[in-house]
Amino acid sequence: MSLGGSNRLMSPDEVAAYLGVPKKTVYDRWKEWGLRGIKVGRHLRFRERNVEAWVNAQEISYLKDVA
Repeated sequence: MSLGGSNRLMSPDEVAAYLGVPKKTVYDRWKEWGLRGIKVGRHLRFRERNVEAWVNAQEISYLKDVA
């Protein structure tokens, strides 16, 4: 399966803005959510395509629960 989206690395601040949640929520929950993080030195980053795939998976899960 090929993932769409960009290989661009996003900071936790960017992920928080994209999701509309506080930055602390991203730091506290990224592992629980199953997001794949990348350490660049001491900085945490996320591939944009993985964040988009996670968002899409949440939408699908919700639609399955409603149906």
